[in-house]
Amino acid sequence: MAALPSPLRVCRGILKELRALQGSNYKQSLAYRYVMDQFRKNQVTAERYCRAQQGALHASHTYLCLLESTRSHLALHNLYHSKGERDREEVAGLVGLRLPTQPGGKGWEK
Repeated sequence: MAALPSPLRVCRGILKELRALQGSNYKQSLAYRYVMDQFRKNQVTAERYCRAQQGALHASHTYLCLLESTRSHLALHNLYHSKGERDREEVAGLVGLRLPTQPGGKGWEK
């Protein structure tokens, strides 16, 4: 299993995703309050070692991965599926191809 990132990095990543979803007033949302409450509750002090903190860190890292993947999926979906019907030249350009043209200009190409 790969090493988990630090809790501060995961918390900042989740807050960044919340900010991207909800705009500048993300601090008033219930999701922000819940995330901050969970991270504060699972802090480890110098006197104790908490196994639940490791589980909470893993769950928060998984949630961060879900948020990032959802955002990138929506961006890709809007890029490729939001335009409706496309003409042949545009579809060929999406996959890096060009439509053939007839040399000499026989009149059927544009």
